[in-house]
Amino acid sequence: MLDGEVIVIGGGYGGIRLAKQLDEYARVTLVDRKEVFFHRIAALRAGVQEEWTTTPFIPYDRLLGNGRVMVGKAVTIDTAERYVKLATGERLPYDVVVIATGADYPEPARFLGTTTEEAAKTFTAHQESIAAAEHVLVVGGGPGGVELAAEIRLARPATRVTLSHAGSALLSSTGSKWAGRRALAWLESHDVEVRLDSFISPGADFGTYRDGRGHLIEADLSFWATGTTPNTLWLRLAGHGDWLNAAGHVKVDRMLRVDGRLDVFAVGDVNDVSELKISPAAIAQADIAAHNIRAYLGSSGKHRKEPHLYRPVRRTPLIVPFGPADGLTLIPVPGGETAVLGGRTSTLAKARTLMTPYMRKQLGYSA
Repeated sequence: MLDGEVIVIGGGYGGIRLAKQLDEYARVTLVDRKEVFFHRIAALRAGVQEEWTTTPFIPYDRLLGNGRVMVGKAVTIDTAERYVKLATGERLPYDVVVIATGADYPEPARFLGTTTEEAAKTFTAHQESIAAAEHVLVVGGGPGGVELAAEIRLARPATRVTLSHAGSALLSSTGSKWAGRRALAWLESHDVEVRLDSFISPGADFGTYRDGRGHLIEADLSFWATGTTPNTLWLRLAGHGDWLNAAGHVKVDRMLRVDGRLDVFAVGDVNDVSELKISPAAIAQADIAAHNIRAYLGSSGKHRKEPHLYRPVRRTPLIVPFGPADGLTLIPVPGGETAVLGGRTSTLAKARTLMTPYMRKQLGYSA
């Protein structure tokens, strides 16, 4: 017997994992503004390589056996009457609601529109812009910026590519100086100009940029890989600004519940858990939240479940592809150190397929 109405708002990595985990135990409704799952890990290559244009789009129709997926935009959560209101005016009653709206990424790793056709057009436009550019500037030397610069260089060998990073070392967020040096060596050996300690801002004229020293850079095209923004403006507009911290993330307790409420949860990039905002962390949070939701829905009787506390992932493996056949893999080892593995491991684990077969299986499709 299915126990309770669970509304999951957001169909990203955490949202689909949680919905799938609860599908046998509750009446699950997954609400997302997109008609398909967006495999964001494949998005940077899709923005550069024509044959990858539609690879990041995986239909939701095989995700749930009992529940349903709705295309729609949530605009408010009424905690008094316990319903989620959609932009259409439709109200979805809930026993538990989960906020899994993720974060907004800079282009080209962004799904624009609601349909595959609309999103595919934006990827095609990026591909054409890159193909036509003589000089592409990538701003930001974290994993996303390094990966994007590598993809552009391999797709367009004749194009001038510059990577500008405000810090003194690439991949500084990983805590591994060796990883930063390895990325720098690969980029420079492939004729990518890397500017460190170079804070970039748009210049006075179109196509011009200035660094912190006042030097002018001219580029036909620029991509800013400088971080993400949690998708929580809708919560603030709905009167739930007190649920958010200063950075806009949803504040949660150790059980991933919002604002001390037993029936409102938040998982993934959208919440304020202090850890790397990557898909394995969102999936780990979804598993704990699914258990805790089951504990709440079945809270009476001798077989009741005890809720679990979520322990943030302080150190986790991280793979940074350099195109489809190279990259680096960071593996935490005892003692606080990090091992950095090279191209073969990175290619087999992620770089060649960007984990697309794995995600297709998660959504019920063949690899």
